Amino acid sequence: MESRVVQDVAFFLFLSLVAVFRFLAVKPDLKDGSVVIIRDERVLSEPLRFDRSQRITILNFKAYLPLYPEVEYGDVLTIKGRLNLRKKTLENAEIISLKKGGRFFATRERIIDFFQKSLPSPYSSLVTGIVLGSKEGILPSFWEKLKKTGTAHVVVASGMNVSLVASFLFLFLIPVVGRQKAILFSLFGIWVYAVLAGFDAPIIRAALMGSLAFTALALGRQYDTLRILFLTFFAMVIFNPYWIFDVGFILSFVATLSLVLFSGKVDRLLKFIPSFVRQDFSTTISAQILVSPILYFTFGYFSIYSFLVNGLVLWTVPLITVFGMLISFISLLLPSLASVLVFIIYPLTFWFVEIVRFFA
Repeated sequence: MESRVVQDVAFFLFLSLVAVFRFLAVKPDLKDGSVVIIRDERVLSEPLRFDRSQRITILNFKAYLPLYPEVEYGDVLTIKGRLNLRKKTLENAEIISLKKGGRFFATRERIIDFFQKSLPSPYSSLVTGIVLGSKEGILPSFWEKLKKTGTAHVVVASGMNVSLVASFLFLFLIPVVGRQKAILFSLFGIWVYAVLAGFDAPIIRAALMGSLAFTALALGRQYDTLRILFLTFFAMVIFNPYWIFDVGFILSFVATLSLVLFSGKVDRLLKFIPSFVRQDFSTTISAQILVSPILYFTFGYFSIYSFLVNGLVLWTVPLITVFGMLISFISLLLPSLASVLVFIIYPLTFWFVEIVRFFA
């Protein structure tokens, strides 16, 4: 047992050194205030639209652009701007060329458009936020309520979504194609969902962890969640060293680490709570133990009753996710049927929205 721990420590120390050397190797010789042209770079996170501008993130730099032409997730841009290294922004940015992302990326927009037409706001934006991580259509007033109640993290596709996709596919396909093929299809489904939901750091983290776990299952090996978490962390940092400065990346890993370390202990402390609600409260409190200090020092806020609000609404999230994914798929084939089925989600979103409004 001790030799295994020593091996793990030595291995992760080696990966730490590789990550440091990788960071130094890829660090570009950029001068603050210099004008640069970024050529043919794909937009891998959803642009945010404001009243008079849209914000994209490209090569870890934020750029504010005019509202038109509209940039969408998956588009390929050539863009020019002045570097502000302190703020990590590309100032006075302008688009030189724009190529649309193609049919696969357009599928995501079709699904978002379907929910926006089928459900009123903010229910439609809540569904697309939970299912696909889309912030498109979220009203500023509702977004403020989500932040005040500590539930903004829910309206972002996350690791839980990836887990639900993988689990659903695995359990559904085992009786049809057998265990080994079900694992392969689940791996494929994880990465298809990752592309649809956007290659944000939390999604990639969960997709990598899920892939490693399913690979271990396929090989008949046991796996340790903590070991997989750190292996995923170093794999991502070595691939893209600048993720270490991404708040979403940090929060995703810290929340997962907090769950792994504290969920069992917190669950035992809350054994007096009925089991049908205990898991949501346990999950919320466990994740917040390490995340709360980061939220406070990074954003300057922390909701004292976020534990209660999250406990009241989290039970709806898996149901909204599963029904939302199924209806999304049906909407691509049979829109009329999907328009009827979408009202299954309405009571769940109504509960979520009203709880948030009450506590905000």
